[in-house]
Amino acid sequence: MTDLGAAELQAIEAPSLATVRISDPLLDGPILSTLLRLTAPNVVALSVGVCVAIAETSYVGRLGIEPLAAMALVFPFVILTMTMSGGAMGGGVASAIARALGAGDTERANVLALHAILIGACFGLTFTVGMLSFGPRLLALLGGRGRVLTEAIGYIEIFFGGAIVPWLMNTMTSILRGTGNMRLPSTLILLSAAIQITLGGALGLGLGPIPRFGMRGVACGTLIAFATGLSISFWYLLSGRGRLNLRHAPLRFRAEMFVDILKVGAIACFSPLQSVLAITIFTHMLARFGTEVLAGYGIGARLEFMLTSIAFAVGVASVPMVGMAIGAGRIARARQVAWTGGTIAFAAVAVAGMIIAAFPWLWVSLFTDDPGVRAASYHYLTIAAPLYAFIGLNISLYFSSQGAAKILGPVLSQTARLIFIAVGSMWLVSTGATVTGFFVLAACSMVLLGLSCAVAVKLTSWYPDSSRSRRT
Repeated sequence: MTDLGAAELQAIEAPSLATVRISDPLLDGPILSTLLRLTAPNVVALSVGVCVAIAETSYVGRLGIEPLAAMALVFPFVILTMTMSGGAMGGGVASAIARALGAGDTERANVLALHAILIGACFGLTFTVGMLSFGPRLLALLGGRGRVLTEAIGYIEIFFGGAIVPWLMNTMTSILRGTGNMRLPSTLILLSAAIQITLGGALGLGLGPIPRFGMRGVACGTLIAFATGLSISFWYLLSGRGRLNLRHAPLRFRAEMFVDILKVGAIACFSPLQSVLAITIFTHMLARFGTEVLAGYGIGARLEFMLTSIAFAVGVASVPMVGMAIGAGRIARARQVAWTGGTIAFAAVAVAGMIIAAFPWLWVSLFTDDPGVRAASYHYLTIAAPLYAFIGLNISLYFSSQGAAKILGPVLSQTARLIFIAVGSMWLVSTGATVTGFFVLAACSMVLLGLSCAVAVKLTSWYPDSSRSRRT
């Protein structure tokens, strides 16, 4: 055989390398630019989500202080549904599919997607039964009374009556994100947001010929918006236009596939559950200070969720990058993706939080003119908003850990925060502390959450439990 010269070798190898990079940029592309490219559509979509929260809280505020306080009561349960379906179980779905694709097993990824849909449907129905059966009692335990309780019950009867819709929509978008497709899920969020703002306002306030349905109308608009996104994503996955094609996936269910998703998703669900428990503790404690404080805290808590959505955008983008790297045995790259994402999330949320802490009226004035509610919101945001960055760090590392199928550490960091809040709240009540003490407790718990999560990720080995090549 004739030896090939350097030029001939370069001519042969260059196309090959280019092909690898084009076909699998999540595995071979530069980390920072690839992560930012995947994050960008999520940031745009979640920014529109901020507009939805602003619009929703604004027209609920026009219904009166009682509906606004009712929104604070139902907010933890709505957030639990959305974070558990889109972040916790959704992250488990995206992680399993990304690891399968990273290992080059497209058939397994298709089968995993079918199992994910069944899991989403079961969880959605569970939420419906649970909230319709016990929701009113839970709202009353949180301090709901009179019209506030009535408005809150009206909302949950509609929203949780159709809980399967947001569960399935978030499952579908998680399947897409597991393949590295961030654009379509973000587009669906944009579309859903437009529908939610339009219908939620029209049905809630009774615009034009539409009767005024109040909180029930707001919830109904939300469900219709999610149902639209669900229909489009389901059509896309059946059409075979992406990396997966559900039409050709075999209709048989295997325990192994459920385990692959649930070993991440089921454990991850304890994180938003504990987060919502922390919020409900504060909601219950602050209800004793009156409706104005409760409504003011609700406005502040919504901002917390909105700002940390920036970290959510980064974290969701990191799941397929980490998952595919783990599937391909490239552990060092997976960890580098995680720390890069954590740094981006911390810095972005820190900047936004400090701006709001300095100028809280930028957020609060969008929702209410009531002086008591505004004062309570200003007070909470001045204390807590600068420390939202630690929640952002936790969220980003939480998602990266899902991609690596090593989620226990971040979940335990939420446990530490919950214990801190529970013990701290009992101590504050025993000492007759003012509302300031509870706001400071909330801020300190954010620091504990972020730092303990970072330590947990640092100390956890990301090598798969089964023996595999440890390529880097």
